Amino acid sequence: MRLLARSLPAAVAGVAAALSFEPSHRVYLLPLAVAALTWLCIGLRPRTGFWMGFVFGTGFMLVLLPWLTVIAVYAWVPLALIEGLFYGIAGLTTAALTRPGTRVPWWPLWVACSWVLLEALRGWVPFGGFPWGRLAFAVEDTPVAPAFAYVGAPGVTFLLALLGTTLAWALLRVRRTPVRAAAGVLAAAVLACVAALVPWQAIRPGDPEVVVAAVQGNVPGKGLDAFAERRLVLDNHVQATRDLARRIGAGDAEQPDLVVWPENSSDIDPYTDASARLDIGNAAVAVNAPLLMGAVVGDRVDTGWYNRAIVWSTTGVPGAYYNKTHPVPFGEYVPLRSLLAPRFSALQQIPTDMVRGTEPGVLRVGPARAGVLMCFEVAYDGLLRGLVDDGADLIVVPTNNATYTGTGQIEQQFAMSRLRAIETGRYVVVASTNGISGIVAPDGSVVERAAQRRQVVLERSVTLVDRRTPATVLGRWPELLLSAMAVVALLASVRLRRRRTSPPAAARPAAAPAGART
Repeated sequence: MRLLARSLPAAVAGVAAALSFEPSHRVYLLPLAVAALTWLCIGLRPRTGFWMGFVFGTGFMLVLLPWLTVIAVYAWVPLALIEGLFYGIAGLTTAALTRPGTRVPWWPLWVACSWVLLEALRGWVPFGGFPWGRLAFAVEDTPVAPAFAYVGAPGVTFLLALLGTTLAWALLRVRRTPVRAAAGVLAAAVLACVAALVPWQAIRPGDPEVVVAAVQGNVPGKGLDAFAERRLVLDNHVQATRDLARRIGAGDAEQPDLVVWPENSSDIDPYTDASARLDIGNAAVAVNAPLLMGAVVGDRVDTGWYNRAIVWSTTGVPGAYYNKTHPVPFGEYVPLRSLLAPRFSALQQIPTDMVRGTEPGVLRVGPARAGVLMCFEVAYDGLLRGLVDDGADLIVVPTNNATYTGTGQIEQQFAMSRLRAIETGRYVVVASTNGISGIVAPDGSVVERAAQRRQVVLERSVTLVDRRTPATVLGRWPELLLSAMAVVALLASVRLRRRRTSPPAAARPAAAPAGART
């Protein structure tokens, strides 16, 4: 009964954490949710703390990810349960570091590190990881967001978690030392927001500017039927681009230096379908600008396929391309296909697996070196860092979120794109089939945004930035360091526990003399 009484508020705290993200975006709930879980786990046995973290994490994921029901309920609930297990790490760590008699000094700091550890593991396993819902991805339009440029997503998660764990610590001490408790919370809050006082200045005088046009062609239908009419989807993007060309000719629009279409703007292979190839090439010729567009390439039925971003020249010829390197499990390929496909009919809509790309996603598109993140890839730190390391001066996110129209998924993904702009100090261009398309400045502000389910062309002059933020220079080191600190703290707590439970040397029975009878 006592465990149930604790489990219910842990689940409520998980729900509060989910409401911190889009589309609700009540960010003030996030440190309170972390504080609640921390408070509930203080002094528990580690295995009980793990259970509390699991309950928190499952409630969090169930409320954050209902958009997965567009695919199937059995895609939503099992994923929420699997992801919930990772949050057991935070509960276990809190319990282990705060047990009576073996409490580790500065435990709020080490517990905050455990949140970085659990998110690092979530981004790795299973099936390549699922980093959706990291604490850091909730902070757009807050004073914490500028910290992305300095410490990246792992560092921002740590700052938010530290504010929450410090709140829980302050509740323990407020009666005995109220001034010290208040000072601790204030210090954690200032640390989380200090980057807002000195935001990273990404753009400098003399940086080159280009005009970019992002085309949102719109698609018919919704949910899994959004791309049933493949030809109409392609025709919509071709037509929108031709309309832009006419406006340029009439002097009503500025000549773009590059044009961006969404992921899956052609679900028809332009390499094998002459009509699709001709229409896309003619669109590039008409607008007189290199065109970066997303296409499905290959044989879906027999040999697998590629999710590819292709650059078309101003003469209408396809050239350099990027094949998506991080396919979405159960969306673009089926893990354990022979076991699962016969049991779940929805998986028949993915008859063959997407072939994983192996080359970096930096493409020369006119004057820009565009770093391409295809849809869900925007959630993965390593892919983003790789683009900056390879010289990207503009980040482009082609996406096909039409399947999730009307759900929180599209707002959550757009929020990640905004935060990635801050992290890299670069403009981010999001081109979606029917929303959300937008152009984001290096400070995370949205300078252009298209209405959903409309045919829209966004046009904007953007700056190409080739210098690196502290976050991109540090790379993965903050995540590795903070995760290691959590592991070391756990090992220290185990050692303290063993010392306390081991009997003193004087109390141990003396060893019998050699040769003595017993």
